[in-house]
Amino acid sequence: MKSMRLFQPAPIENHPLLMTDLPVPQPGPGQVRLRVSVCGACHTDLHIAEGDIHPPQLPVTAGHQVVGYVDALGEGVTGIATGSRVGVPWLFSTDRVCEFCRRGEENLCPQARFTGFHVDGGYAEYMLAEAAFVLPLPEGISDEQAAPLLCAGIIGYRSLKKADLQAGERLGLFGFGASAHLAIQIAHSRNCEVYVFTRSVDHRRHALELGAAWVGGIEDALPHPLDRAVTFAPAGGMVPQALGKLRPGGTLAVNAVSMTPIPAMNYELIYGERTLRSVANATYQDGVEFLELAARTGIRSTVNMYDLADANQALEDVKHSRINGEAVLRVA
Repeated sequence: MKSMRLFQPAPIENHPLLMTDLPVPQPGPGQVRLRVSVCGACHTDLHIAEGDIHPPQLPVTAGHQVVGYVDALGEGVTGIATGSRVGVPWLFSTDRVCEFCRRGEENLCPQARFTGFHVDGGYAEYMLAEAAFVLPLPEGISDEQAAPLLCAGIIGYRSLKKADLQAGERLGLFGFGASAHLAIQIAHSRNCEVYVFTRSVDHRRHALELGAAWVGGIEDALPHPLDRAVTFAPAGGMVPQALGKLRPGGTLAVNAVSMTPIPAMNYELIYGERTLRSVANATYQDGVEFLELAARTGIRSTVNMYDLADANQALEDVKHSRINGEAVLRVA
């Protein structure tokens, strides 16, 4: 089978993902094999390819927004039929017994494994997945539309949960890439007013098309303070600037798997019972809830399609903000 595989991290402009021929994998106990249809190309994939975060071993096949069709079942798998369409998100598996898993916080499980990081992901014609962790996909959402929902959408949904967003509140989104363009739609389903901060002219236009009440730069003054906010850019310097735009009692959620250092800041930025919290991965239940919400409210991804062989180019375009929404690889 064909697979875009990382052997050695390097700047994405050097095309570190290499097309490789691999044997078709065989599912073990509790696993299913998927014939991959499409796979989203995520900013986390870029971090892995460039060495910002380090897989426990190389080579590895990237990709963790996988839409595929079950074509083989491992021993003991029940409840999933061959031919079923499922999604594989970032969370590949957990130990299911630790204190975090028992509390419903399996995203914090110390034994958690992540797709395209600990195990081979969806930049390939076939992949293996744990049957207990694949997500059934709603009918009416195409493969291409579903792929961005499996990470950008799910993590955006969790970010708004961690930001404590309530109906009718004023929300700030700092950065407007794949996740934020879905988060704004979630916020609108709750009748929230959304303010978008981004340097990109194209992203500002995209945000306005999706109903943003205001767009501008982080240096710009706002007509009103924010109730809640989420930062999506991996820039620590943005954190104190975002905090400065929150009302007392507001919450800032930081959605980044890797980030430059947060600079020292004055206590007054967090005084007034403002809350600053990180967002770490997502739970299986987050995926179930968000996919149901997406189907019910008509959330749609802005999709830019690439062939599997062009995975490096897709990630380069993500890096340099050349696209609106999400890059998706056409695999099948």
